[in-house]
Amino acid sequence: QKMPPSLPATINIREPRWDQSTFQGRAKHFFMVTDPRNLLLSGATLEEARRVVEDYRAGTVQPGLTEDQLWRAKYIYDSAFHPDTGEKMILVGRMSAQVPMNMTITGCMLTFYRTTPAVLFWQWVNQSFNAIVNYTNRSGDAPITPSQLGTAYVSATTGAVVTALGLKSLTKHLPALIGRYVPFAAVAAANCINIPLMRQRELKLGIPITDENGNRLGESTAAAQKAIFQVVVSRIGMAAPAMAIPPVIMNMLEKRAFLKRYPYLNAPLQVGLVGLCLVFATPLCCALFPQKSSMPVSSLEPEVQDQIRKKDSWLETVYFNKGL
Repeated sequence: QKMPPSLPATINIREPRWDQSTFQGRAKHFFMVTDPRNLLLSGATLEEARRVVEDYRAGTVQPGLTEDQLWRAKYIYDSAFHPDTGEKMILVGRMSAQVPMNMTITGCMLTFYRTTPAVLFWQWVNQSFNAIVNYTNRSGDAPITPSQLGTAYVSATTGAVVTALGLKSLTKHLPALIGRYVPFAAVAAANCINIPLMRQRELKLGIPITDENGNRLGESTAAAQKAIFQVVVSRIGMAAPAMAIPPVIMNMLEKRAFLKRYPYLNAPLQVGLVGLCLVFATPLCCALFPQKSSMPVSSLEPEVQDQIRKKDSWLETVYFNKGL
């Protein structure tokens, strides 16, 4: 039997498989990154994927390895190991845990929004989860100190709770449907506080900017501001369908005899609807902006522009990793 031809050692698995300049290419990439099935993979499978990827990067191609198997190993590796440190990430902090974790937390926030203790508890749970995700997916170039992590966590939780309780009191005399949107407003407010605080070091010192070929040109705070703005928009967009569509459906269902007869189905139904929205919203909103984002040199700080002009006076565009 003929052996399949050996795979060339020239495939760039440091970059995603699909063209990241198109929304479709980015969406395909993030559907792979956020696939919840990756959480079910055994430790042995993860270690095997790590071995395949590290061997390939070192120039060693395993006999019989196909291109599809290589890409599969790359995405398994990326789903579980930190890109900068190579450490195995906390299970609930991985991008593949986003859908099941957010589905449960958001579903409960939308179900138990009527009492103050429930609002306090679920907003606290949500921000605790966000803190774990932000810490797990931190950039290796800008490590988060425990004090920064604590400040971001306390500020975001306080912001979310104050927004939720403030809006809850304002909506007491408004239709029931309006009250159901209070958790979404609280989550949006928390994201606007949490992400900039979690990445405050980048806002102070800047993030690495490169040319098209990945050559580092320096650090820019203007690039950090653009990166963080894009991430905030993506995160709010991610939460929007899951928190906007189920309330309308649940509001209609609660008026029917079925849910009045089986009220215990309220929470499972809500969680299921949220999950359905998140399966699509999470990867599609991650794909709104390219991971390798860009901006004109003329939009950078004057001193960074001068620094770049000395190296390359013709350069017009710089690139940076926006983060997740």
